[in-house]
Amino acid sequence: MGYKHFDQYDEETTAEIKARYSEIIKELGEDVTREGLLKTPERASKAMQFLTQGYDLDAAEILKSAIFKEDYNNMVIVKDIELYSLCEHHMLPFFGKAHIAYIPNGHIVGLSKLPRIVDVFARRLQVQERLTDQILKCIDDTLSPKGVAVVIEASHMCMMMRGVQKQNSTTTTSGFTGAFKNQETRNEFLKLITSDLS
Repeated sequence: MGYKHFDQYDEETTAEIKARYSEIIKELGEDVTREGLLKTPERASKAMQFLTQGYDLDAAEILKSAIFKEDYNNMVIVKDIELYSLCEHHMLPFFGKAHIAYIPNGHIVGLSKLPRIVDVFARRLQVQERLTDQILKCIDDTLSPKGVAVVIEASHMCMMMRGVQKQNSTTTTSGFTGAFKNQETRNEFLKLITSDLS
């Protein structure tokens, strides 16, 4: 299945997840019938389906839908792509920015498709390390460029709200293929994503 706008929910799935959220709320000692919580299980069900819709989307097909022949062979960078995901260990959010670059090898891809594939992989139960690798591999395998670079900077609520409770910590992960394994090319990319060109 390719890219689709997710605004409809399967009634049976929604009802099943809703029932489970109702039980969880009760087990936590709350009254699921009080006014403020009456619609919470259904809202939570739909929210969780939205936040994990990436399982139903095909990132490679999204890229393939907008690949164009082009002789351009310099670095293409899309930086500061907002991302929101759920840590698979505690199902708490992590959020931040992704920076993606590739060097074309006869083909370019529509720029909006790169943020879309970030969303496809981010909207799953994730760890940041795997998310970085999945984005990198999808672009490399689908577009066959001369090289791909991905850097993700994120804050994790599982570290900020619980556990070590370090509110100012961020995690950076990176991945490089092809030409970006060259120190000079990689340094150019890293310089460009940290500079303000305005």
